Amino acid sequence: MVRIKRNDTVVVIAGAEKGKRGRVLRVDREKQRVLVEGINVRKKTHRRSSDRPQGGIDDVACPIHLSNVMAEATYDARRAARGEAPAAEEAAAEKAEKA
Repeated sequence: MVRIKRNDTVVVIAGAEKGKRGRVLRVDREKQRVLVEGINVRKKTHRRSSDRPQGGIDDVACPIHLSNVMAEATYDARRAARGEAPAAEEAAAEKAEKA
């Protein structure tokens, strides 16, 4: 088992963001949650205040459960063992189709 640490690249293996990759920004071992860059982004509204006279809406990354991510190296190795195309090649093929 590979332990997930800060700055590791991980792949989301379950949930709405399945298949996406990102860098780990924070790991909370007690709550078993990780904050992944660009994954599980939510809208956060702010009331008007002296700091924000107009109020506003920000994008905030929310943590996801540790069981829903896998280290990128492990994920790619398992896909290769099954004989599936690596995700990097699939992404390149999708870009070629769109262009």
